[in-house]
Amino acid sequence: MPYAHITGWGMAAPEPILTNDDIAKMVDTNDAWIRERTGIRERRIARDNEFPSTLGVEASIKALTIANLRPTDVDLIICASSSPEYIFPATACLIQDQIGASKAGAFDLLAACSGFIYALNMGAQAIRSGSIKSALIVGSETLSRFINWKDRNTCILFGDGAGAFVLQASERPGGVLSAVMHSDGSGGDLLTLQGGGSRYPASETTLHDGRHYIQMDGKEVFRFATRVMASATQEALSAAGLTVDEIRWIIPHQANIRIIEAAARGLKLPMDRFIVNLERYGNTSTASIPIAMVESLEKGQIKPGDKIVMVGFGAGLTWGALAAEWTGPIPSKGHVHPEQYRAFGRLRSFVRRALRFIEGLLYRREL
Repeated sequence: MPYAHITGWGMAAPEPILTNDDIAKMVDTNDAWIRERTGIRERRIARDNEFPSTLGVEASIKALTIANLRPTDVDLIICASSSPEYIFPATACLIQDQIGASKAGAFDLLAACSGFIYALNMGAQAIRSGSIKSALIVGSETLSRFINWKDRNTCILFGDGAGAFVLQASERPGGVLSAVMHSDGSGGDLLTLQGGGSRYPASETTLHDGRHYIQMDGKEVFRFATRVMASATQEALSAAGLTVDEIRWIIPHQANIRIIEAAARGLKLPMDRFIVNLERYGNTSTASIPIAMVESLEKGQIKPGDKIVMVGFGAGLTWGALAAEWTGPIPSKGHVHPEQYRAFGRLRSFVRRALRFIEGLLYRREL
């Protein structure tokens, strides 16, 4: 049975920065209040021409470059997002088209902030089953477009960004070792974005009622998160046959520093075993774990042979954890340039649209 290794990684963060002082000009708050309660100092906000697909493409190209894998060799693309570009088509399909991954199946996965862990597990299981050899896992968000900037309980928390991992099959032991996934729909009303679905389709009433904004019961979500972060980590470790002492790094969902500190106390670990960067990005939902990991890899913190745990929670309610042994890229001959395939992707997309147009003309003639 093949092992599923993380062989490539990349991130994309919009350049515009929104600081706590900027938010203090919009609502009754201040930098000290926000930092004390969340640990967040600033967050990135997508420009008008940036979307989950464009940020996802940028992160994906970087990940494929590190993995030295052609987009045309990717078998599957899973995009986890709490702010997908459309209800359909899937954001994963837009990414597939833009990077020129002509052979890849693609779909979106919605498990809120737990989505990247869920998607990484799904990709790893597909590889371990032998049905595919490679997968591109993307977490991409533009949550700023669903924020009520007059609600200080939510507008201080969220930011935009994307992260991507490449998974590849290998006979070498390591890679993804275990994963656990959980849900509790009885808490579904604690963190919601109701407007735009089939229950509350967009209308004057939904706009008036603010259903197109994120709504959160912060105290209940906090209690839930502090309860499940440590337990999910322990579950993943048990499933992998590991102990806490064997883990070099824990990469938590970057939601709130107090939640991460509670998880550290629950696991009886010092905070220097946790990778944390929420001070500069805020809560980027599905993108938070891969962004934190990419930055730590660029700093040289995570090294081959390190055993790590990713753990997160989110709306649904959902939560989960994944244990892995870090190995890095699989050695390969030659060097590919995934960026060049974007031009191929644009040409391929244009040709396919033209063919569909011609087919439509011929079909009408036959009728």
